[in-house]
Amino acid sequence: MRIFTVFLYPFRLKFRPFYGCKTSDIFYDKDKPCNHCCHIQPTSKNEMVKQWQCVIRDIIYEVFQQPFQDSDGTQLFLMQMNDITKRELALEEIRRLDRLNLVGELAASIAHEVRNPMTTVRGFLQILKSRDILHENEEYFDLMISELDRANSILTEFLSIAKTKTKLDTGVKLNNLVNSLYPLILADATNQDKQVVLETEEVTELTMNEREIRQLILNLTRNGLESMIPKGILKIMTYMDTNSIILAVQDQGAGISEDIIARLGTPFLTTKEGGTGLGLAMCYSIAERHNGKIDIESSSSGTTFFVTFKLH
Repeated sequence: MRIFTVFLYPFRLKFRPFYGCKTSDIFYDKDKPCNHCCHIQPTSKNEMVKQWQCVIRDIIYEVFQQPFQDSDGTQLFLMQMNDITKRELALEEIRRLDRLNLVGELAASIAHEVRNPMTTVRGFLQILKSRDILHENEEYFDLMISELDRANSILTEFLSIAKTKTKLDTGVKLNNLVNSLYPLILADATNQDKQVVLETEEVTELTMNEREIRQLILNLTRNGLESMIPKGILKIMTYMDTNSIILAVQDQGAGISEDIIARLGTPFLTTKEGGTGLGLAMCYSIAERHNGKIDIESSSSGTTFFVTFKLH
């Protein structure tokens, strides 16, 4: 942790060295005053230490301010700034995971209860649809059944977020999996008048749940395609980085604002019309179960999702 200490005089900011000491002695590698340093006393027991946080050049500081009197009676303040950026980022990640776990617990508790009556209603609708006297209302039955199926698919995604463990008993070559999905992704892109570019480097085999990684790739690529206008290019990349395997999905969409990026992965947070926000939440959950993480880089020219899988 980086710590900076300055003395703040009324109406001006000044670095004040202790008497008989060099500035380098005070600010570098010293944890206590030297023998020649002046003794500084608090002005009053009633003047409490003030504490707040501030951000300077993307670094988060925790600031402590204590009023003192110098040896000549001059009023000054001792101010200490602690770099707490890593701590705050860790706390934010913990808060995000807590929200995800809460949603998982809710999903596990309500999804089955909701599914049971839905299944019953769907069954009776199919029975009624098959009766001759109701054929004139067949389109309404089809609509009701399709809406029930959509609700059921949302519950299925919801339940997949609730998983906390998965079987990682399959050795998967990520390139083989991406190559097998490429025709499906390409067909989807062609229907939308968009292009897909595949750039794969040699990567090692990693123990994964193939079905879940397949779902993660499809979710990320479909999100990328939906974010672009026609003629846009989606790029899928795989490569090695130190002790990690990287899967990157890059689109040419309009980009994502920083405040949205900070909350991505939260269920029901979506920028798509008619979207549920569960697909990306599922991706975060899958990555976490595979000892991985998702990072995002975005600008007005597009967004790249980096999925990093650590090698064991």
